[in-house]
Amino acid sequence: MAREYPIENVRNIGIAAHIDAGKTTTTERILFYTGKKHKIGAVDDGTAEMDWMVQERERGVTITAAATTCFWREHAIHLIDTPGHVDFTVEVERSLRVLDGAIALFCAVGGVEPQSETVWHQADRYDVPRIVFVNKMDRVGANFARVLEMMKERLGANPLPLQLPIGEGTDFTGVIDLVTQKAMHWDTEDLGQTYTEVEIPSEMQDEVAQARENLFESIAVEDDALLEKYLSGEEITHTEVLACLRTATLRRSLIPVFCGSSLKNQGVQPLLDAVIDFLPSPADVPPIEGTGLHSDQKNKIIRTADDTAPMSALAFKVASHPTVDKLVYCRVYSGTLKRGEVVYNVRSGKRERVNRILQMHANKEAVSDAAYAGDIVALVGLKQTKTGDTVADQDEPILLESITFPDPVISIAIEPERASDADMLEETLEKLMDEDPTFTVGIDKETGQRIISGMGELHLEILTDRMIREFGVKARVSKLQVAYRETISTAAEARGTHIHKTDEEGIYGDVGLAVEPLERGEGFQFEDETDETQIPRQYIPFIEKTLEGAMGTGPRIGYPMQDVKVTLTGGSFHPSDSSEVAFEAAAALAFENAVRKANPLLLEPIMRIHITVPDEHVGKVIGDLNARRAQINESTTQDVSINVINAFIPLSETFQYTTQLRSMTQGRGAFTLEFSHYDVVPQSLAPGVNPVLSA
Repeated sequence: MAREYPIENVRNIGIAAHIDAGKTTTTERILFYTGKKHKIGAVDDGTAEMDWMVQERERGVTITAAATTCFWREHAIHLIDTPGHVDFTVEVERSLRVLDGAIALFCAVGGVEPQSETVWHQADRYDVPRIVFVNKMDRVGANFARVLEMMKERLGANPLPLQLPIGEGTDFTGVIDLVTQKAMHWDTEDLGQTYTEVEIPSEMQDEVAQARENLFESIAVEDDALLEKYLSGEEITHTEVLACLRTATLRRSLIPVFCGSSLKNQGVQPLLDAVIDFLPSPADVPPIEGTGLHSDQKNKIIRTADDTAPMSALAFKVASHPTVDKLVYCRVYSGTLKRGEVVYNVRSGKRERVNRILQMHANKEAVSDAAYAGDIVALVGLKQTKTGDTVADQDEPILLESITFPDPVISIAIEPERASDADMLEETLEKLMDEDPTFTVGIDKETGQRIISGMGELHLEILTDRMIREFGVKARVSKLQVAYRETISTAAEARGTHIHKTDEEGIYGDVGLAVEPLERGEGFQFEDETDETQIPRQYIPFIEKTLEGAMGTGPRIGYPMQDVKVTLTGGSFHPSDSSEVAFEAAAALAFENAVRKANPLLLEPIMRIHITVPDEHVGKVIGDLNARRAQINESTTQDVSINVINAFIPLSETFQYTTQLRSMTQGRGAFTLEFSHYDVVPQSLAPGVNPVLSA
């Protein structure tokens, strides 16, 4: 079976933005106008195609990244609709890892909001070229110019508008294409499937002329030949404009900006044209880099997006499925993968057979015989494969860079209602951990309870709801617990010795070490200042591993420790009685003694909170935030009647805040939370912390 579309005609893109900016609504229009579906769904009605989970349709928010394939201008577009809520940032992170380009959506009223910034910087980290769609131009308070300024100030971006809106808010009627110099109006009778091009309104002629001059000036700077034509007064052709814009977009020196209203079916077709014209195909992005499997293969291995190259793919998502064991979503970077082939999991060293290859459309699928370089597909049969694993050709394996995820910050205890439900609970938790790397399960050493941890209140609420409704698990869930951490505040030294004599043998280990605090977020560091006369070199790796493991239990309450440097300062050994076990025991004892003397502190997760609230309720909300130990950074007016408050607040102070904010603002306030950093718990509060261990 041959490739249906040449690789140059493939686009792997995602739509990413702040919650409620209109990602899923825009995706619905894309599917409708490309002919993928024949009826437009609505988020509010629970009929959006890509929000297929029961929880998504009930709550009107996207929870899981959904993939689909549609076609436009003889190009195949593999599209991923990502969540906007920060609790599900893992879905955005792993999607951006495998995408070639992205549509960044901004609300014309809210502009660059907190999660917009997070998503933007995630895309920066993976060098993903972007185009921007300023949505909701029909809303009261819409301000296109303000969004462009916010992009410059908050994102450090170089936005280049290729369109101007005709009116804003209730006056919005269409857009002006600055390249073709035509005004575009959409037909409301046929749900925006057709639009007409007319002359630019006379009252906008001067504004368009100035914007067009800025457009050509920005383009000319990107290309020496065009700059020469521009300075000599020669006309730059439409083809030259598109070619230069494409090059500038791919190297991320310019960000093309479009506008419209997805809900009112205006502006989506030009956005689709921009995906084809400006975003990269798999052949346009740099070749993927990986490493060999052995220590003597430290040089980078390069794989190009070529169907004839050795096969390599990255598993970026694992999902449960009602009829098969699980689906493994993969991005194929090189080579061709055929149904029935055996692939090599580079992480586990296991070989697995690909039973089926599926092209996904939300939770529906179509069977394919093969997947080619640049394709995003779901595979059936890879039972041992996890998120971030590389699957490759058996004879020419390559290890691709995996995906890193943030640690969970909130926990709850969960237990089966009856002993007979225990096995089903364990099995379900395993499946959910397989799907979501930010969801972890552990055991509280004090109580023996299972502790599940996640990225936020909504995250755990959705997961526990899925356990009950999707998997049929009967379980009891406790109140939410904060995932505290511990650290030290001063330097200290200690020695640990493990000496034991029996009639048959002796055990001898002696370790001296020093601990000192590190800056927040630096984790664990180890340094060895000993020599062969103090501790034989073969024991050093075992000592380091023991110390790193000892960081898992702090001296105050038992939470994991962070931001500690340990220096091995001395020790002694016995020629015949010393062993790995002896030095491990001595190191653990020395570490415990040292951190107890180093004035240990309890740390709590601090969240970045972004609140939108009507002006008349600002004072009440700020007063409440102060009572919750929040540190308010700024309070600004977004439009005539809406105020935006940005602050840092301890996670422990935010439980049930949704209900309380609604009560204070008569249901008109909204907020988002995002993990920022850990900070010291005030001494007056620290003793009352409930000692439930974080998973």
